Amino acid sequence: MSSRGPSYGLSAQVANKLASKRDPELEADILRWIGEVLGQKLPSGAYEDILRDGQILCNVMNKLMPGCIQKINTSGGQFKMMENVNRFQEAAKKYGVPEIDVFQTVDLYEKRNIPQVTQCIMALGRTCYLHPEYQGPCLGPKPSEEHKREFTDEQLRAGEGIINLQYGSNKGATQSGQNFGNTRHM
Repeated sequence: MSSRGPSYGLSAQVANKLASKRDPELEADILRWIGEVLGQKLPSGAYEDILRDGQILCNVMNKLMPGCIQKINTSGGQFKMMENVNRFQEAAKKYGVPEIDVFQTVDLYEKRNIPQVTQCIMALGRTCYLHPEYQGPCLGPKPSEEHKREFTDEQLRAGEGIINLQYGSNKGATQSGQNFGNTRHM
């Protein structure tokens, strides 16, 4: 992890804004969900410290998509741990998490953008709904599904005869009653 001094000016404002985006209840829900998926109690500590080395995230992906991460580094330097995080990110994309929701490795490992990590795990939990082979717990709201509607030609022609308010109406704002610039008669 890089050693950084205190932030000042714009950097401090950005750091404060990121810190204000964190939701401790949501982070606790995510840790609870991860524990349920893994079937084990997670170690105690700060949210970002529990997830930082990527081992737990890799184990979650292996539960959701068995065998997707072949090797999980349990020891070694920071590059081995960052490699775990990178493997989780690649597996999450393959599982169906939108790339826009996936965080950067430094967001977690250097604790630069923990809300983005939370967003990624929430997206992973929502993606579980889309995989019927997974029977475990899901996280967050179920994604909406496409519901196409088919109209017959008769129904479409019937709609052509209806005058929509978008074509103009005498309801709403008009110039009647305007008295701007007039004198007030008493």
